[in-house]
Amino acid sequence: MKKTTLALAALLSVTLLVGQAFGATHRVFLVTMDQMDQHWANVDAGCKRAVAELGDINYTWMAPDIKDDAKQIEVINNAVAAGAQALLLAANGPDAVTMALREAEDAGVKIIYVDSPADFPAVATFSTDNKAAGKTAGEEMIKALKAAGKTSGKIGIVNVNAATASTVAREAGFREAFAGTGYEILATQYGEGDVAKSKDIAANYIIQGVVGIFGANEGSTTGTGNAIQEDGNRIIGVGFDNSDSIRNLIRDGALLCAMVQNPDVMGYMGMKAAKEALTSGYSGLDVVDTGVTVMTKDKL
Repeated sequence: MKKTTLALAALLSVTLLVGQAFGATHRVFLVTMDQMDQHWANVDAGCKRAVAELGDINYTWMAPDIKDDAKQIEVINNAVAAGAQALLLAANGPDAVTMALREAEDAGVKIIYVDSPADFPAVATFSTDNKAAGKTAGEEMIKALKAAGKTSGKIGIVNVNAATASTVAREAGFREAFAGTGYEILATQYGEGDVAKSKDIAANYIIQGVVGIFGANEGSTTGTGNAIQEDGNRIIGVGFDNSDSIRNLIRDGALLCAMVQNPDVMGYMGMKAAKEALTSGYSGLDVVDTGVTVMTKDKL
């Protein structure tokens, strides 16, 4: 049995060396937080666009069905076991995946972050400047509130969780925008990015008499908009991301605006960086801001 195993290992090594000599494809996996949000489908689309240009990438998108640290760790481990040479990762939390990433790095896997990094060294990170974008969201809400004659009042925040780096930074920027104003920011509530949970949280904020609600990601924003719509569009809602549901909520007046990221750019640039890292070596910036725009009704 040992001789057979050794023989198979030797054959695999020779096969890999021959494949490399003849320009075999590089095995790259995208691992996102979940499969729910249209945001991740857009990251995947950007990856596929880069793959079509590069021509020598064997690409797979894998993700847990919900935002869950244990499930994301399992997906990372499965990607490494399937022969990943590079991993494009949107980390659900900064610390939970550390051991899995260390094991991946020990196996020779190149790690690139797209959207949300973990607290572990990587080749590069391609993401929104989330704190700055969150502050912009806050400033847009303040302008709308003042225009409506509401110079004070309570503000609710619907976030994903207390760990995801990208959405935590958005909340920090949003709160910063309100520093020194006459508004009271209530304790943040977490809905795990689930639309139904986020709607319930937003509805509870409305019962508490808020004048505005901020949604920190696609699911949080959609749930917030749905609750505001059911209440008759009396509350100012702002949020993040671009989906059919969010555009419709803005069009119908349930949401004021959304901070639209460029997930396709994250995927595209991340895949290009993976190819560089696997061949000539990556020589770009450690952190690349992929930009954000403010989507309002007049920009739909």
